[in-house]
Amino acid sequence: MSLTDREKAVLNNIREWESNLLNYEANDLELTYEKYLERSFSLLPEKVQSQFFSVIDSWLFHMHGIIQGSQLQMDAKERILSSGRIFKKNLENVEDLRELSIDQLQYIAMQHISRHRLYSFAQGGIAGTGGTLLLGSDIPAMAVINLRVVQLIAMTYGFEVNTPHDMMTSLKVFHTASLPPRLQKEGWSVLMNELEATGDQYFYEGNEEITDITWIEQPLQQLLKAIVIALFRKKTIQGIPLVSMAIGAGANYQFTRKVTELAHKYYQLRYLNEKEGLMK
Repeated sequence: MSLTDREKAVLNNIREWESNLLNYEANDLELTYEKYLERSFSLLPEKVQSQFFSVIDSWLFHMHGIIQGSQLQMDAKERILSSGRIFKKNLENVEDLRELSIDQLQYIAMQHISRHRLYSFAQGGIAGTGGTLLLGSDIPAMAVINLRVVQLIAMTYGFEVNTPHDMMTSLKVFHTASLPPRLQKEGWSVLMNELEATGDQYFYEGNEEITDITWIEQPLQQLLKAIVIALFRKKTIQGIPLVSMAIGAGANYQFTRKVTELAHKYYQLRYLNEKEGLMK
């Protein structure tokens, strides 16, 4: 099935974005920082390193499962289908959403993307008040917000996330999207290779490890954000720590913006691939 002119335009936009991603060149400061982190982390025993990432993988996997099976997510799934029925009345399940046009799906997806970016902004502002409990809950809250929106984007483009293959794929999309720009290109290449190799399968046959040493920057960035918030929380304007709230809100918004952009491009490309077999 050939693509429409509009779908070709979207595909060209994705390819241009992909080209910019793959051609990104890290500067000397980024490379030095990366080497320093790797060298510091490598001082730990290999068993400790392995256990560290195993715990994170397990935590992400269970978090993903809890979100996917929650009533909140079930209700969101029904809202996606209800939105789809505005354009096509006989939609029965998530897979039927692939019958909609790329613009119709993009419209539905952007509603969820915009909403979750706002959630992240609000969460960052709340964490920016500097309370110990609020700062401590920021990382799990951000994980929930961003894992959830990746699932919603996947469902919008007709891909259920309750199969082993799509569950692992959505986790890898989240992982890749949360990496620094200089490392995203490698993760994106892995996603493209798996898309080309596996196609539409029920079981996941690739590497089931999600996080590795390349992902260590993300928790460190969250820790740095918490330190900066703690330093600025006493600088108040009329009793409100606006500076620290702005730091938290801005950092969280940019993170979710990065995650949703890559996830949206991936599932758009996968939708187009399903329609025409671009990877075949």
